[in-house]
Amino acid sequence: MVSSTISWIAALAGLVVAIMLILKKFNPVYSLFLGAIIGCLLGGLSFAQTINIIISGTQSVVGTAIRVLAAGILAGVMMESGAAETIAHAIVTKMGNKQALLSLALSTMIITAVGVFIPVAILIVAPIALSVGKQTGISKLALLTALSGGGKAGNIISPNPNTIAAANGLHLNLSSVMLAGLIPALFGLVTAVLVASLIKNKGQAVKEHDLDDNSTQKELLPLRKALIAPGLAIILLLLNPIGSVLHISFLTKLDIDAMYILPFSSVVGTLAMGQGKKIARYAHLGLTKVTDTVLILLGAGAIAGLISTSNLSTQIVNLIDNIGISGTFLAPISGILMGLAVGSTSTAVILATGSFGKAILDTGTSALAGAVMVHTGATVIDSVPQGNYFHITAQSMHMSIKERIQVIPYEMCVGGVMTLVATILYGFILK
Repeated sequence: MVSSTISWIAALAGLVVAIMLILKKFNPVYSLFLGAIIGCLLGGLSFAQTINIIISGTQSVVGTAIRVLAAGILAGVMMESGAAETIAHAIVTKMGNKQALLSLALSTMIITAVGVFIPVAILIVAPIALSVGKQTGISKLALLTALSGGGKAGNIISPNPNTIAAANGLHLNLSSVMLAGLIPALFGLVTAVLVASLIKNKGQAVKEHDLDDNSTQKELLPLRKALIAPGLAIILLLLNPIGSVLHISFLTKLDIDAMYILPFSSVVGTLAMGQGKKIARYAHLGLTKVTDTVLILLGAGAIAGLISTSNLSTQIVNLIDNIGISGTFLAPISGILMGLAVGSTSTAVILATGSFGKAILDTGTSALAGAVMVHTGATVIDSVPQGNYFHITAQSMHMSIKERIQVIPYEMCVGGVMTLVATILYGFILK
């Protein structure tokens, strides 16, 4: 065990090294581990003590990692079975071209909210968006703004890795964080539609060659079947909060956890779709989708171990007090900065809660308020070129790098509004 506290300078140096390596396209997992090791050694620890810090830090995120693995099964079912595509088609078809931008934003919001990862949600809805854009004359810039904005809104109320990291990083129930993100998410949806409407004639129009050449439309699932897995998962996850609101003691005492609720709902949904024989393949696909996130969690745990052994959080709180600004702003700022650094909502939330969680709580901010503000803050500038989301969405909409960069300011508007709403609501009104 380490008997002394590492200097905050050494801890900060380790964190900076990790972020710089990530920006240089070095593997994020190794970047985080190297940053933690360098910080420990600069802090005067021996190699044996450094190993203890790394192991202790990674052990602290095992619970989060297990829940992320569980979430992967639901994502695999939704993606591979065609359930997510069915939901998107149903929304766009029902609302029609007159409400095209709203229907597209709502599609990605709902698909992401029910457990599909946001890049995959964009990939699923993008062909529909391009077809709608060709018919209505809406530019690709506006289309992607609607898709990405809706996806960001859905991402903060979903059982996805980023929400799990926000909840577990500050020792909260997943369902509580999902519910708390609902109002900021609705503001994000409205902002996405309004901003996209203002720029619908700006930028490149959809061309014929942007459309899918495959004329054979695969048969979609009945909507009622597609909704069973995500619907069941969300209902079960919300039983505890509903019990608390309605003062139903039986519901509040239920031991509800995403670790078994998400796989259970996935299996039930797959059987209901008549695809029970494919559950192993869906689970395998889901596992591959979350493997990178789980590995990054371990690296973030190592950095968290370094930070928790240092006096960095104390120094941050003192700095905020000396400057005279509210400590409440530390939560959204940490999310924004980490999102900008790593270009990933999930990784940003993992790093922000792991590195600054204690400092956020030390400012007097409640755990739930801190989780929501960090989470929404991570959506502001997470679509930068160093992240995979930037390139996946560019390819899905057939946009050049220059065209894709032009979307970032509008995405920032959506994330910024959600962060502002979350900060005002949970940082001040409901504090």
